[in-house]
Amino acid sequence: MTDLRQARPFLLVADDDSDVRTAVRLLLAGEGIDVQAVTSPVAALAAAGEGRFDAALIDLNYARDTTSGGEGLDLLARLHRQDPDLPVVVMTAWASVDLAVQAMQGGARDFVEKPWENARLLAVVRNQLELGRALRRARRLEAENAVLRGPAGAERPLIGASQAMAELLAVGARVAGTDAPVLVTGENGTGKSLLARWIHRRSERASGPFVEVNAGAIAEGLFESEMFGHVKGAFTDAREARAGRFDVAEGGTLFLDEVGNLPPGAQAKLLRVLEHGEFEPVGSSRTRRANVRLLAATNADLSSLVAQGRFRQDLLFRLNLVELRIPPLRDRREDIPLLAAAAVARASARYRREMEGFTADALAALDAYAWPGNVRELQNVIERAILLAGGPRITARDLRLSPGPAGAPSLEEMSLDDAERALLRSALRRHLGSVEEAARALGLSRSAMYRRMEKLGLRSDG
Repeated sequence: MTDLRQARPFLLVADDDSDVRTAVRLLLAGEGIDVQAVTSPVAALAAAGEGRFDAALIDLNYARDTTSGGEGLDLLARLHRQDPDLPVVVMTAWASVDLAVQAMQGGARDFVEKPWENARLLAVVRNQLELGRALRRARRLEAENAVLRGPAGAERPLIGASQAMAELLAVGARVAGTDAPVLVTGENGTGKSLLARWIHRRSERASGPFVEVNAGAIAEGLFESEMFGHVKGAFTDAREARAGRFDVAEGGTLFLDEVGNLPPGAQAKLLRVLEHGEFEPVGSSRTRRANVRLLAATNADLSSLVAQGRFRQDLLFRLNLVELRIPPLRDRREDIPLLAAAAVARASARYRREMEGFTADALAALDAYAWPGNVRELQNVIERAILLAGGPRITARDLRLSPGPAGAPSLEEMSLDDAERALLRSALRRHLGSVEEAARALGLSRSAMYRRMEKLGLRSDG
């Protein structure tokens, strides 16, 4: 694979005027930029189909129609469909505001009027070449990460049969198809990133990129460069232009995790993009439109942070047009067996262990545990248990669950009645209070189940 950092920038030029093609080639030759020039939209599409170019500079008028710009706009649309990551600059001698607007709405990154000023053309071409190279690097990394994750269908699904999760996903499904900003809240380990991806896959932007950013990990002084990009020479170490996260997420979804940790200066800059949909790369005076859907997540109480003066109230209003709060695992215990089974399947495949599931005491221990770390902790516990298990079924000893924060006893410390009570309670929760189904799962008759429940003070309603 060609190293994009070492290869010379490569520009596609499409114009039916030989003088224009020659002038562009001569101007860029001394700038270390390679040019392939073609004379028609058909030739441009054929050349672009090889996927070698960092950017394209195309005329809007050709021999068949020298005034309307129709041929060029059609070429622009076809190039965009063929390669959405290819930055395209359009040029025409018949400039007009309407034509410029049409071109920009059609996906053009910039607009140059003929005859051009050399300094202006050079600046535009350099910026778009660097943007194209950055986007190609990002897509290459995304493809490599996809190989590590496995096929798209293998991405972990959201699992939950509880009423709390059913209500959450019902609201999520209603807002997923819109471009409304969504704030996902919940404790650490509940699956906020997973829910954000779930929303993206059900949106009209599903075919576009999903770019995840840990907002709290970006230093305030680097926020603008990381999020909005910078041009070459914008600051001391800016040896080349760099695309920001908003550029990389173009046409898709930008997910800001840990948004509650944003420093004040970064909050103000993010607010401007949310309010106006515009930003400028560092060192550039040209405004860009942000064509992204923003999702954010936090485990913090943002209203409390607003009251403390640590988070902007106007930014909170922009972020939480819709808030989806993921319940902690302790509030949806019916989902624990489902999540545990899914974790067993994944970890068994990873470590090449053939596992059949859990023993009864293991299920009771899973149900009795407090799960302060939520789903993430459950997955880690199951993965460890598979590595430690001496047989095909995971036991309570394999789980090695310590007492919960409230001092709840582990299974080894329980009395026989307490262990039996936990086991029956778990079965009843899994089967939504159905005594008959819980009894069948435990290998008991219905009457024996009722006798045990009466003895232990349990009711079928939980």
